[in-house]
Amino acid sequence: MTATDAGMTAGPLESSPPANLETHRVFNQPPPRVDVNEYTANVPLAEYLQTVGEAEVKDAIESTGAVVGSAQFQEDARLAHRNPPILHTYSKYGQRIDEVEYHPSYHRIISQAVAAGAHTSAWEHPGKGANALRAAQFMLFAQVEPGHACPISMSHAAVESLRGAPELAGEWLPRLYSRQYSPELSAGKPGALFGMAMTEKQGGSDVRANTTRAVPAGGHFLLTGHKWFCSAPMSDAFLVLAQEEAGLGCFLVPRVLPDGDRNPFMIQRLKDKMGNRSNASSEVEFAKTAGWRVGEPGRGVRAIMGMVGRTRLDCILGTAAGMRQSVAEAVWHARHRRAFGARLIDQPAMANVLADLALESEAAAVVSMRLSRAFDDDAGPSERAFRRLATAVTKYWVCKRGPNHAYEAMECLGGNGYIEDFPLAMRYREQPVTAIWEGTGNVIALDVLRTMATEPESVDAFFAELRVASGAHPVFDDFAARLKEQLAPMRSAPADFAGQARNVVEKLALALQASLLLRFAPSAVSDAFVVSRLGADRSFNYGSLPPSADLAGILARA
Repeated sequence: MTATDAGMTAGPLESSPPANLETHRVFNQPPPRVDVNEYTANVPLAEYLQTVGEAEVKDAIESTGAVVGSAQFQEDARLAHRNPPILHTYSKYGQRIDEVEYHPSYHRIISQAVAAGAHTSAWEHPGKGANALRAAQFMLFAQVEPGHACPISMSHAAVESLRGAPELAGEWLPRLYSRQYSPELSAGKPGALFGMAMTEKQGGSDVRANTTRAVPAGGHFLLTGHKWFCSAPMSDAFLVLAQEEAGLGCFLVPRVLPDGDRNPFMIQRLKDKMGNRSNASSEVEFAKTAGWRVGEPGRGVRAIMGMVGRTRLDCILGTAAGMRQSVAEAVWHARHRRAFGARLIDQPAMANVLADLALESEAAAVVSMRLSRAFDDDAGPSERAFRRLATAVTKYWVCKRGPNHAYEAMECLGGNGYIEDFPLAMRYREQPVTAIWEGTGNVIALDVLRTMATEPESVDAFFAELRVASGAHPVFDDFAARLKEQLAPMRSAPADFAGQARNVVEKLALALQASLLLRFAPSAVSDAFVVSRLGADRSFNYGSLPPSADLAGILARA
C-alpha cells in the first residue's frame, strides 16, 4: 500500500531533514587535528635531536613537520590504508609481469619521504648528528603513515651492506642517494629503493636452513628457490640470501636487468597482514634469477647483518614514531573533550594515564636519538660496541611496549578510538610489526646473551654509558648496581640463562632509558620514569604513576 493509498501526503516523508535540527548540532567533540607542525609540536624530539643526537637542525626538518601534519598528508595516509596494494601477476595479454599496483596516495607519500632524505641522507651527508637528523625525518613521516617506512628503512640499511661490494656500490649508491622517486620498473632510472628477502617457509629466523640455491653464471649467479617474506616487492633491487658452494651467500637481485629485460621475480601472492596495510609484503619465487654477490663467498649472513642492524634501529624509530602519534591524538582529544564537569585532561585518572603514555613516548624518543648518534661515522670502537648491544636491547623493549601503548591511547578516545575514521585503530594494528620484524622477542633476547659472551667489550661500553648518569638518582644507582651483579655469571655461560633472557634485556633497556632521561630530560620526566619503572613499586600498567609524579609537568611537553 502506498502513502497516497493510506491518505497520507508523500511530500514530508521524501524531503531531507532540515539542517537546523537540534539533534544535528555537534558539540563536545574535538576539532580535527590537522595543519599542525608535527616537528615543532613534538617538544621531546626537537630537544633530543640537538642535545642527544647532536644534530645541526635545519629548516628542512620543520618543513617536514608541516608536510606530515597537513590535512592533505593525513588524507593520503588514510587513503593508502583504505586502498591496499593489488597484485597483477599477468598482463591482459597473458605476459607474466609480477607488478604490484599502489594507490596514488602511497606514491605521493613515499615521494615526499625520499625528497626529504628520510631514506639515505645520513649516508649522503655524513657527519656528527647526521643519523639523528635522518632518524627524525624518518620518524615524522612514519608517525602519520607507517607502511611506506618499510622500503625507506631498507633502502637506508642496504647501504651498509653495499659498501662491502665496491663495484656494486659504484653503480647503486648514487641511485640510493637520489632524492627522486619514480614507481615504474625500468633500467637506469636515477633513483632506486631496496628491499630484502631472507626468510623461507621452512626456516623463518633460522636463515642457515635456507634452500634457495645460487650457481655461478659468468660474472654473476643464477638463483633458484623461494622466499616466504619479501617486503616492498616493487623495489628496484633486493639483498637476498642463497646457498652457494662456499655456504650461505648474499646477493643483489635487481628487478630489471642492465639490458632492460625483467629479471625473473615471480610474486606468488601478497600477504594478508593484520596491519601495515599500505605496504605490500609478498612470497616470491626465483627461477634462474640473476644476482650479484655482495661480500665474501659463503659469508652472506655477515654481509647482510649490517643491513639488519640498521633496520633494527628503524624498528625502534618506527615504534617511537607510533607512540608519538598515539600520545598526540590522545592528549588532543582530552584537551578538547569534557566529561563530568571538566576537561578530560583535568580529570586525575585520565591525567595519570596520559602522562604515563607521554613518559613512555619520551623515553623511546631519547633512546632513539642516542642510538642514532652512535651510528654516525665518527663512532669509535667503544661506541660501536655500545650500539651493538644497545640496539638489540632497545629493539626488544621499545617494540614490545608499542602495541599496549597504542591500545591504551586508543582507549583514551573512547568509542572514537575504535573507529577507523580516527588514526589510532590503524596504529594499534601497526605496532606489532616492528616487534616481529628483524627478530621476535626471543630471537633478540638470545642475541643479547650471545653478544654478552662473544663481545664482552659491548657490556663494558653499555655500563660505561650508564655510569655517566650515576649519582643523579639513588633508585637508579641501586638498580644499575643490582643489574651488574645479575649479569656477572651470565657473561661466561649465557646458554645456561636462556630462560631468563627476557628479564635481563628488559632491565638493561630500562636502565639505559633512565640514564638518558636523567641526563637530558626535565626532572618532572626523569623522576617519574625512574620511580615508576625502576622503583620497588614499579608497574607497567599505564596510569600507575605514583603520587609524587608531576603530571602537569610531563603533559606540558606532550
